[in-house]
Amino acid sequence: MKNIGLLIHFAVGVLLLAMSVASCSPERIPLADEARTADPEAAPETPRELRAVWIATVSNIDWPSERGIPVHEQKAELRAMFDRIAMLNMNTVIFQVRTATDALYASEHEPWSEYLTGEQGTPPEPFYDPLAFAIEEAHKRGLELHAWINPFRSRHPSARGELADNHLSKLRPELVVEYGRHLWMDPGHPDSHEWSLNVVRDIIRRYDVDAIHVDDYFYPYRERDADGNLIDFPDSASYAAFVAEHGPIDRGDWRRRNVDTFMKRLHEVIREEDPVVRFGVSPIGLWRPDHQGDEIQGFDAYEQIYADARKWFKNGWLDYFAPQLYWPMEQEGQKYQVLVDWWHEQNHEGRHFWPGNFTNRVGYGAETWPVSEITGQIGLTRASEATTGNIHFSMRVLMMNPENLVDSLMHLYREPALVPATEWLSESRPQRPVVDVVSVLDKPYLILTPADEAAWLYVVKTRHGDRWQTEILPGWSQQVKLDPGRDGARLNAVAVTAVDRLGVESEATFRDVRSGDH
Repeated sequence: MKNIGLLIHFAVGVLLLAMSVASCSPERIPLADEARTADPEAAPETPRELRAVWIATVSNIDWPSERGIPVHEQKAELRAMFDRIAMLNMNTVIFQVRTATDALYASEHEPWSEYLTGEQGTPPEPFYDPLAFAIEEAHKRGLELHAWINPFRSRHPSARGELADNHLSKLRPELVVEYGRHLWMDPGHPDSHEWSLNVVRDIIRRYDVDAIHVDDYFYPYRERDADGNLIDFPDSASYAAFVAEHGPIDRGDWRRRNVDTFMKRLHEVIREEDPVVRFGVSPIGLWRPDHQGDEIQGFDAYEQIYADARKWFKNGWLDYFAPQLYWPMEQEGQKYQVLVDWWHEQNHEGRHFWPGNFTNRVGYGAETWPVSEITGQIGLTRASEATTGNIHFSMRVLMMNPENLVDSLMHLYREPALVPATEWLSESRPQRPVVDVVSVLDKPYLILTPADEAAWLYVVKTRHGDRWQTEILPGWSQQVKLDPGRDGARLNAVAVTAVDRLGVESEATFRDVRSGDH
């Protein structure tokens, strides 16, 4: 994590300044017991819930607000978004960094995105790296940042400028085909897989991302020609080459095989590069309606975009599964609870299951939803044993706050929560932090020291009277000002745990603070 040293020195400096103003050394607050492991009933369990939001950069949906705006405005917009996310007690940002074989970061493989600078291949001026900046700003606030990529799209219809000289269609034209209004990498060409896998390797090696995330674009959604006829995807050459080498195979089965091969390999590559970087997939919430029960109807992702998402989920080729359940709770053919229950049955490996919600429907478009639709979906998620969080599409609606959406979410998210732990990726557990409570200017301060290595987060629980309150702090924190009294009750206990990058929590270091000593 960048600039952590500066932040630590700043925190220590603040404490030392307070000490010098008091013209005395900090007084250690007497403790009823020295550091001890908390009794299991001494402090409440830390809340766990994934609270995430997508920040889409394609077509400037969320960020930057316009292509080519000044760098200082780009940074200000992103900071404001992260401030809003932190204010809402959310904990995860899914940030789109590759919209269509382009990059919103300094890449040697692909050109700068036109959605950033207005011209593909042109870096920001003055120069900065948006992904590095986003990671730093997110981690500074204790937020996870997941790098969101589109694995096969090569040019989006909203693109307006010329393609850069180092665009894939010019460097490797045999990998790219024209399909309707799109350019698309051919998933049937093995080199397409390796190209995108190298992009992922590069991101993991150079950036401190918490996860790699892909959405629902594998083979493209089908387009029609001017006469309204469906256009078939132009992969005859790669299909013929495969059949010539391996023998006959149904074309649809071959296309699904191509996507399955890529998804399994992507999962393996992420593990090879960094075993604590997670992998998340967000497909459309419909797999095969005829196979999902009589109540489910609509789009067949298995047949039309060749995405066998059930297989990936069942086989555990991912760490979290976030199907886009973008329909009202009671919509006939796509009922929220019915879909949640069906997907739960497919979760054979016990992976995280976090529905994606179409929060942008509140106040936008021809078919707008009341806020109660989104809060109701969160309520169904919380009530289900299958699911442990939600992902909101997308950030712009949280900035605009139509129908007081933000107020409603702040009520639901009024207490902070940790991201559910991904315990299957590690057998280790962080050690208890070293904790002390000192008095500075007659005010209690909590001093935090990691026991072995830098913590990702600290969970600080304080008790006033018989009521506990939880706060989650970024791991660079070294000192915390405590509230000596709340609601007429004095501070009497503090419990602190350290949390690692997989969300695994240490045992607690517990302090009983004597009443009246501060």
